[in-house]
Amino acid sequence: MFFNETSEIKDIAANHHAAIFVIPNNQRIEIKNAILLEPQEKSVITIEQVRNVIERLKLKTSKPQYILIQPADKMQTEAANAFLKNLEEPTENIHFVLITENIAKILPTIRSRSALYFMKSIESLESKIDADEGTKSISRNLLMAKGQELIDVAEKIAKKKDREYTLNVLSIAIKMSYKAYFMNGKNIFLKKIPKLLDAYDNIAANGHIKLHLIADLC
Repeated sequence: MFFNETSEIKDIAANHHAAIFVIPNNQRIEIKNAILLEPQEKSVITIEQVRNVIERLKLKTSKPQYILIQPADKMQTEAANAFLKNLEEPTENIHFVLITENIAKILPTIRSRSALYFMKSIESLESKIDADEGTKSISRNLLMAKGQELIDVAEKIAKKKDREYTLNVLSIAIKMSYKAYFMNGKNIFLKKIPKLLDAYDNIAANGHIKLHLIADLC
C-alpha cells in the first residue's frame, strides 16, 4: 500500500492490471515507452483520448505495455467510464498506472478495481495542502473527532449547505490522514482512509451531508 520513491512505480505496476499511486502534483512520473494519457483540451483528459488508447491496446503484444494516466483525476466523467470498461475486461500484459494527488476524485468503481499505493512522506501534517487555514482546521477536526465531537463538527460543516465545500474538506482530511500515518505509524489514521472515501463517495452522489459525515466516519 506504500512506496518510498517514484522510481519504484513501474516495478509495482508490473504486478497489477491497474494501480493508483497517490503522490504530490509537483512530482512528474516518466515510464519509458509508456502510452501517456494527460490533459490536453481545457486541462482535462477527454473520452476521445481514452478511446484512442483503447484502440491501440487492441493490438496484442507479448511484451508488457504500460499506460500512464497523469493526473488520473483529470479524466472527464465520460472518459473515466470508458476507461472503466477496459478495467472490467483485463488484457494480458497491459498495466495501467494512474497518478493522482487526490484519490477521492477517482471514480469509486475505478478505485475498487485498482491496487492503491501512497507515497510515504515525512512532511508536516498540513504541508503542501492547498487550502486556507480555516478549511484545514475543520478538516483536521473532522479527522480527529469522535462521538459528540464528530456530531458537532458534522453539524458545523452541514450548516454551510455547500456540497463542494464538504467534498473539499473530506479530500483534505484524506491527505492529512495518510500524512499523519507516515509521521507516527498509528493505524488509526490508516483505518480512517476508507471511511473518509466512503463519506466522499456518498456525499458526491447527493447523499445527506450530515448523515454521511456521522454514519460513515463513526
